[in-house]
Amino acid sequence: MEFTSLGRTGLTASRLCLGTMNFGPKTSEPDSYAIMDRALEHGINFFDTADVYGWKTGEGVTEQIIGRWFAQGGGRRDKVVLATKVYGRMGDWPNDRGLSARHIIKACDDSLRRLQTDWIDLYQMHHVERTTPWEEIWQAMEILVNSGKVRYVGSSNFAGWHLATAQESAKARHFLGLVSEQCIYNLFERHVELEVIPAAQHYGIGIIPWSPLHGGLLSGVLKRAKEGSAARATEQGGRSQDALAENRATIEAYEKLAESLEADAANLALGWLLSRPGVTAPIIGPRTLEQLDNALGALDVNLDSETLSRLDELFPPIGKGGPGPEAWAW
Repeated sequence: MEFTSLGRTGLTASRLCLGTMNFGPKTSEPDSYAIMDRALEHGINFFDTADVYGWKTGEGVTEQIIGRWFAQGGGRRDKVVLATKVYGRMGDWPNDRGLSARHIIKACDDSLRRLQTDWIDLYQMHHVERTTPWEEIWQAMEILVNSGKVRYVGSSNFAGWHLATAQESAKARHFLGLVSEQCIYNLFERHVELEVIPAAQHYGIGIIPWSPLHGGLLSGVLKRAKEGSAARATEQGGRSQDALAENRATIEAYEKLAESLEADAANLALGWLLSRPGVTAPIIGPRTLEQLDNALGALDVNLDSETLSRLDELFPPIGKGGPGPEAWAW
């Protein structure tokens, strides 16, 4: 396993982050335990979850599964860099969601209870809260950090100017502020290259891409369909099925490129992200041990300039490429 610092911090995280969103809804609890154990065997120490995962309002199903896994002992908790999130609706009353100081502090205590731990390594705001002032948000986060319940604070789904506003507000309070931004980023979705990643790099904020395989479309979906194995994108139907039909020619060319490189299609997509500036660790969300084991191959993907150029042809960056304003202006 390869390791790196999380943003500008001294915290060491694996270059692949174990996403746990499938734990509960799609992966049984025993299988979830096996995946987490195997992740540690591979050296993956960075685990990501959220209070809303499990999709049963207020129950924190996935956090509970992770908590019961921690409770088995064996140094599991001490080995893991644990990230969870706050923002989503956790009850039926108005203050059971968002980023008010009241909800942040209560949600953190609830997550700690479900996770059966005394601290959260990375506490992430799951989305921007446009109605709550940064003074209130940072006051709440300072309380959690000073009490030892949270080590670092991150964001998710923020725009570049949100990162800048958050950091300048934190700086005025002599607070560390954000150390990571978790955003959608993959070959199909490159909008963050315009302003989010440049802002993150400026402020020393690590990028944690979610949906690195774009809902399975970059995982070798056509090859598996041809071989007769079910593919996530075709299982889901709806938008994923429509996206597959709309982008079939591009996906065919992409899978042909992966084959010519003797690389697994999913690992090529992950390897591309690992090569991108500012990226700490893409989130992999295996439903099975086989998917987890396979993802390790991404660390061995080497992309030369010719391959990178071909990927840009298949999946063009926004505008002229790179950050704004040069991406759209002179």
